[in-house]
Amino acid sequence: GMGGVGKTTLALALYNSIAYHFDGMCFLENVRENSQKYGLVLLQNSLLCKILGKEEVQIVGVKEGSSQIQQRLRQKRVLLILDDIDEYEQLKAIAGKPDWFGRGSRIIITTRNKHLLTLHDIEKTYEVQGLNKEESLDLLIWKAFKTDIVSPRYVNVLTRAVSYASGFPLAFKVLG
Repeated sequence: GMGGVGKTTLALALYNSIAYHFDGMCFLENVRENSQKYGLVLLQNSLLCKILGKEEVQIVGVKEGSSQIQQRLRQKRVLLILDDIDEYEQLKAIAGKPDWFGRGSRIIITTRNKHLLTLHDIEKTYEVQGLNKEESLDLLIWKAFKTDIVSPRYVNVLTRAVSYASGFPLAFKVLG
């Protein structure tokens, strides 16, 4: 889905509601930004540390990291959220193939680029849609007034704002 539509929020809500079903879990947030700033090796280290519960995992290169992930996690039922993937190399380095993880594992990927999912042979996808006008108005009112009741004198400006934001929750957060 497009930026600001709520992919990360939805993934986090799902993570929080099902994480207890897994042997290990990891929410790697802002993969695009963090891989540019710190590199894929740091993300691979973070993944292994969070899932294995160890302070330090020493990975020196991306290929070694991929190998370590595959070897150490192939028997574990894991929940892995990869948030804001924007390059195929990120997917290959962090979640190479389904057999890298134990039976029953779930890998959830948020991205703006559906083609990356196709390249990685992802079978099931869900495109997050924007909010409808009623949902948009409810969210904007809550963000602006911290209540679900609003004075009628604000209805006109709120309706225009809903039209302007086109159903994107992030826009309502900012406008609110």
